[in-house]
Amino acid sequence: MQLDVPDVPNGLDRLFHATMGRLTAGPSPAALWLAFADWSIHLGQSPGKCQQLVEKDFRKAVRFGNYAVRLASDPACPSCIEPLSQDDRFRDPLWRETPFNLIHQGFLLHQQWWHCGTTGVGGVSRHHEQLVSFMVRQGLDMLSPSNFIAMNPEVLATTVREGGLNLLHGGANAWVDWERLSGGKPPAGTEAFRPGETVAVTRGEVVMRNRLIELIQYAPTTGRVHPEPILIVPAWIMKFYILDLSPRNSLVRHLVDAGYSVFMISWHNPTGQDRDLALNDYLHLGILDALAAVRTIVPDARVNALGYCLGGTLLAIAAAYLAREERNELHSITLLAVQTDFADAGELSLFIDESQVDYLEDLMWEQGYLGTRQMSGAFQLLRSNDLIWSRIVRHYLLGRRTPMTDLMAWNADTTRMPYRMHSEYLRRLFLSNDLFEGRYEVDGRPVALRDIHAPLFVVAAERDHVAPWRSVFKINLMNDTDITFLLTTGGHNAGILSEPGRAGRSFRMTRRPAGTRYVDPDSWSAAAPPREGSWWAAWVDWLDELSGAPVEPPAVGAPAKGYASLGPAPGRYVLER
Repeated sequence: MQLDVPDVPNGLDRLFHATMGRLTAGPSPAALWLAFADWSIHLGQSPGKCQQLVEKDFRKAVRFGNYAVRLASDPACPSCIEPLSQDDRFRDPLWRETPFNLIHQGFLLHQQWWHCGTTGVGGVSRHHEQLVSFMVRQGLDMLSPSNFIAMNPEVLATTVREGGLNLLHGGANAWVDWERLSGGKPPAGTEAFRPGETVAVTRGEVVMRNRLIELIQYAPTTGRVHPEPILIVPAWIMKFYILDLSPRNSLVRHLVDAGYSVFMISWHNPTGQDRDLALNDYLHLGILDALAAVRTIVPDARVNALGYCLGGTLLAIAAAYLAREERNELHSITLLAVQTDFADAGELSLFIDESQVDYLEDLMWEQGYLGTRQMSGAFQLLRSNDLIWSRIVRHYLLGRRTPMTDLMAWNADTTRMPYRMHSEYLRRLFLSNDLFEGRYEVDGRPVALRDIHAPLFVVAAERDHVAPWRSVFKINLMNDTDITFLLTTGGHNAGILSEPGRAGRSFRMTRRPAGTRYVDPDSWSAAAPPREGSWWAAWVDWLDELSGAPVEPPAVGAPAKGYASLGPAPGRYVLER
C-alpha cells in the first residue's frame, strides 16, 4: 500500500500569511481566535463561574460607591484599591484629587474584575488562559485613563501651565518618530552611541572572521593574566556590545582589568541570502570555530566560556556536544539569563504555539528572515505600560523626551534571524523542548545536558520577562556537577548590566557541590541571604578560585596559524544594519 506523502505548504497560503504578518507585526490572528474561543466556550459552560463574576461585579460596585460617599466628606480618605507595585501610572499626587481619584479607582477595580474573568475558568488550556488574560490586559492598558488628555491630571496641569506648548512639542516628537520609523531609521538620539566611538570602545582586534561571526580578542590591561581565557557568546538576537557598553558599565573592561584574556563573538546580521543557515551552523561556525581559534591563540589552555540569553542556550548545547565527544576543552561555564528547559518560558511563550510558529514560518519564508519589527513588537508588548503607553504619554502628551542612554540605544540596534535557524529554534527548543528532554541532535546523535561536568555559574534576574528565574533554575534538575546559582535584582538586560558601584543592586548566591540534593527554587530563595552590591565581583572571585597563577599575556592572534589581525574592535559585523 502506498503511503500518502505530506503536502508541501501551499505557496498561496504562505504568501497570504506573510502579507497578514506584515499587517499584524507578527502575531497570528488564528492563535488569538483559538484562545478566545476556548475561553468563551468554557466560560459559557460554567454557570458557577459566571455567578461568581456577577457577585464580584456587585461587590466592587458597592465598594466603589462606599468610597465615593467617604470621599465626599473626607477628601483624604484611603483609596479602595491600590495599583500593583510595578504600576506607576497613578503615582502622581494629582491622581488623589477629585474627580481623578474616582476615575483611576474605578479603572483599577474594572481591571481587577477582568483578571478574575479571564483566569480560573475550568477546562481552558493553560496557554490559552494566559494568552486571553494577556491580550485583555493589553486592551485595558490601551484604555487606561492615564492615556487620555481629559482624564490625566498631570497632562492637564502641564497643558495649563505651559499654555499648550507641551502638546505642540509632543506633536513635533510624534512627527519625528513617525518619519524615522517609516524611513527605517533608529530612534532619535541613538546617533550619539555609535559602536567603536562612544560604546564598544574596549581596545582589541578582530582575529577571525567567517560568514557568521567575527572573533574579537581584547587587549590586556594588566601585566600578567590568568592562563585560562574567557570566550563570551552573546545572543544572536542582539548586538554583542551590551557586554561592552560605555567604559563605566562594560563587563569586558571589568574582566580585562581583573587580569583575564577575553574573546568575544560578534554575530553577522543575517539577510535574505542567509535564509538556510541552520541552528547547527550557529553551533559549528559560531561557538566551535571560535573555540578552536581561542585554543590556537592560547595553546594548551582550557577555556572559561560565558553565554548570554540565546547564546547561553547554544553554549549549553556546545558543552553537551563536547562532553559527548569526550573533548575536555571547557574549564568552566557561565550562563547569564539562560533557559535550558522551555516548558515554562514565561510571557514570551504567549507568542509561541503551533499556530503562531506556522504563521511566523510563512512570514520568514517570504522574506528569508525574521525582521526586527516583528521581534521588537513582541518584546514591547510584554512591558507595554513601560515601553508603549507611558512613552506615548511622556513624549507626545507631556512633550518631554526621555534622554537616550547607552542601553536604550543598544536596545534599538536590533538584528534579524534567518528563516531556517529560527524555525528550528522555535520548534526544537520551545515547542518540543528537545534539549531538556534529551532529544536534541547534533550531527545526527542526541546530546544530554547531564553529561556536562565543568563547574557552572548560573545567573538569573528577579524581574526577567524573557528568561524567568525559576525557569533558569531548572538547570539544577538536569545536572549534578558543581553549580553556583545567583539571583540578581533587575530584568533581563539591566540585571546583567550591573557594574560595581551601581546603587540599589543586590543578589542572592549559593553553591551546590556535585552530588548534593536538589532544592526547589522557592526554598532556595528563602534560604539564600541577600547581599548588597554587584554580582560581577562575586563572579570574578569564583573565576579566580578556579584559575591558575597569572602568566604573560598571549600574543594578539596567531598569524602563522591563520588567525591574523583583521582590524580593530569592534569589527564590521556589529555595524551591519
